Amino acid sequence: MDYPVIESTTTQSPAARAHWTATSTTPEPHHSAEEARLDTEGPSRQSIVIGAIVLAIAFAAAIYFGIHWRSNTEQALKQATARAAVPTVNVVHPAIGSKAQEVVLPGNTQGFIDTSIYARTNGYLKQWFVDIGAHVQAGQLLAVIDAPELDQQLHQAEADLLSAKANQHLAETTNVRWQGLVAKHAVSQQEADQVASDLAAKQAATAASEANVARYKELQGYERVTAPYDGVITARDTDVGALINAGSASEPHELFHIEQVNKLRVFVAVPEIYAVSVHDGEQVDITTDAAPGRVITGTITRNANAISQASRTLNVEVDVDNSAGLLLPGAYVFVHMKLPAAANTVTIPSNALLFRAQGLQVGVVRDGRVQLTNITVGHDFGSTVEVTSGLTPQDTVILDPSDSLMSGMPVQVDSVAGSQPAQ
Repeated sequence: MDYPVIESTTTQSPAARAHWTATSTTPEPHHSAEEARLDTEGPSRQSIVIGAIVLAIAFAAAIYFGIHWRSNTEQALKQATARAAVPTVNVVHPAIGSKAQEVVLPGNTQGFIDTSIYARTNGYLKQWFVDIGAHVQAGQLLAVIDAPELDQQLHQAEADLLSAKANQHLAETTNVRWQGLVAKHAVSQQEADQVASDLAAKQAATAASEANVARYKELQGYERVTAPYDGVITARDTDVGALINAGSASEPHELFHIEQVNKLRVFVAVPEIYAVSVHDGEQVDITTDAAPGRVITGTITRNANAISQASRTLNVEVDVDNSAGLLLPGAYVFVHMKLPAAANTVTIPSNALLFRAQGLQVGVVRDGRVQLTNITVGHDFGSTVEVTSGLTPQDTVILDPSDSLMSGMPVQVDSVAGSQPAQ
């Protein structure tokens, strides 16, 4: 039922307003208590059920995704662990052949002829004419020795020779006479033979005296000390008035030292490992610290053909033409010897070597696994080594191998490093 709404613009009293409100209120329909409870509880239970279902689905999804994520994580961890367990190695392929090796060895230069000059007669040094550094010719006078005793001995020998000659002349005359008497049978043959024998003795005495005189004259000639060949005086160890001892009773004293410097000998001690590569007639280069840019060519003239047991080296002589005076006797030089490369060899870096109880080894990668291979090393070039057996150019050699590297170990190869050949 519709009730009219009365609007009033006039002011009503409170009592009138209350009466109007009581009489104009619309009566509410009557509902039971059960219906009211259902009306209030119904929507709330439905929301709870729907929320529970949503939560269950979300929880199940969370469990599913959690288990799936954990499984994926564990699988990724296993794969990463497996990858980490297989080491990655850098590899290199051996280079074919081997470069010719240059061995630099120290050497000592010496004059082609090196002589110490001693006195052959006793006396005092009267005068010397050359000093160190002087270039002398063969036969040039170096010094004079005053030997008065020798001069007197020569005079005595000459007097003995005159006496022997006089006795020989008398014996010859006597022998002629006795031979004439024997022909006339005036004397016996025995007496004539004795006279002839005396003549032979006198002749021998004369010959001995002549030899003695010649000996003293030779000794007197040694009073003049001369150069035995063309060379340079490198030492003078005497002076005027010095006592000269020929060395008959004690060790002689050196007067001068002379060397022939237009041609030098260089002596080199070659280690035993390179001895088989040294051949007479081959040319070598010689350098010095005094002139680093200068290279002098020498020739291997001879070698000892025997290894010294003391030093385990081969003594090699290199002859050098020094007519230009580029080298000095006694200089310390470096001899550069070219050694030929060995045939059927490969070269690998030195950091690929493994020193094991089984010998010298390298790690080779074959089918993803390590195989330790024994090798034989020829020449050591420092950063690289020459391998004469055990490797081929197709092998993949591990660089910087660890001490724990074993045969059969799986490894991963660095493809970048593996494509670079040995240098």
